[in-house]
Amino acid sequence: MKTYLAVDIGASSGRHILGWLEDGKLKLSEVHRFKNGAVPRGGHRCWDADGLCKSVLKGIAKCAENEELENPVSVAIDTWGVDFVLLDENMNRIGEAVAYRDSRTDGIPEELDSVIRFEELYARTGIQKQTFNTVYQLMALKKEDPAQLEKAEHFLMIPDFLAYSLTGVCANEYTEASTSALLHAENKTWDLELMKKLEIPTKIFHPLKMAGEPLGNLTEAAKKTAGFDLLVRCAPSHDTASAFLAVPAKDENAVFLSSGTWSLLGVELEKPITTKDSMEQNFTNEGGYEYRYRYLRNIMGLWMLQSIRRELGETRFDFGTLSMLAKSADSYPGRVDVNDQRFLAPHNMQEAVRLVLKENGFTEAPTTAQILSCVYHSLADCYAESIKGLEKITGKKYTSLNIVGGGSQDEYLNQLTANATGLPVYAGPPEGTAIGNLVVQMIADGELRDVQHARDVIRDSFKIKVFMPEK
Repeated sequence: MKTYLAVDIGASSGRHILGWLEDGKLKLSEVHRFKNGAVPRGGHRCWDADGLCKSVLKGIAKCAENEELENPVSVAIDTWGVDFVLLDENMNRIGEAVAYRDSRTDGIPEELDSVIRFEELYARTGIQKQTFNTVYQLMALKKEDPAQLEKAEHFLMIPDFLAYSLTGVCANEYTEASTSALLHAENKTWDLELMKKLEIPTKIFHPLKMAGEPLGNLTEAAKKTAGFDLLVRCAPSHDTASAFLAVPAKDENAVFLSSGTWSLLGVELEKPITTKDSMEQNFTNEGGYEYRYRYLRNIMGLWMLQSIRRELGETRFDFGTLSMLAKSADSYPGRVDVNDQRFLAPHNMQEAVRLVLKENGFTEAPTTAQILSCVYHSLADCYAESIKGLEKITGKKYTSLNIVGGGSQDEYLNQLTANATGLPVYAGPPEGTAIGNLVVQMIADGELRDVQHARDVIRDSFKIKVFMPEK
């Protein structure tokens, strides 16, 4: 039977997952997992770009060690958004792959307002204001080290760069590129007029590729390391675009939530919404598979819990223990705005939460259990508020919430979310991002007919747990 390989990389880890159809159901097998994380280099937080390339290729080679399954016929890569790599005319990397949690963009959005007001930028691109958006990163680079942009011949976002390392082909994939705030929302193309206004060199950007399109086979060097050849396709390279495809929604009245380090909550639309109301509520219009629009709000997500876990000791505290601690302080009334920028990259997440709670009138220092309770409830409240915002802007009444990704396994958070939203919550599958990546390859190869067929198969293949609002 044919197998397909999804390389799904997040901020803390990456995994290679084989997928295939068996008796009409989608089967998965993890063949490789590796650590990822930003490291200090040259005064910035950076990704180990070369290390990621090696890890991707190592995982492909692992497939040949599996005697029970055939080698995959194709592979596609998805990662987080916004971050990028520059290459010179000799295809050498220029500088480091600076990570989105780096502080180099501090103050840049305000500086850019003197060139183009955010209202105009949002009307053109439909992308919410986040200090780490690619447009702000490029302006920060131009300010700090303009020589890098002057030498650049190729702009590749992280999944583009990893695919290039396998194929030698430079391309920009649409869903990933849409996170840059450099695409025209209506035209679905690079906004060259905007780039010229910002004095960003347009020559470095490549024509956009769509998810499912082939890039090419492995280079001779990559093939030698892997031990076999396969086709490299574009995934919906932004992980949320892949995750949204895996939502087994039964109708159009469902809200989607991709729950991981970030919580991406929204719906699929046929047209972008770039109104002033949408801008003020900080909704974003990211590109999706087949030019769908992922109309969503970017919420800080499980990053806060992940950070607290690291501070407490990952070997002593798993996520189940964190939720039990939070439950023990369920009556604690303290709440914070989880999208407060002070939670983006604090030196200590617990201290950051304590500070914001104090500002909010909770003067007595909270315990760790109370901090966890605060984070859990604040996340659920933010989800509920975001759904109300969606209903106001779209004019639709939503009747359910579908959660995919690792966060779908957190039963305590799922129940709090059902209670806060007043909606039934359908949780699963947890491997949503990899599944979305895989089904696009299968559609491109003719194994699945279309997105609806894929979602029907997903619904029949994985257990979906239901959480009803408690009265």
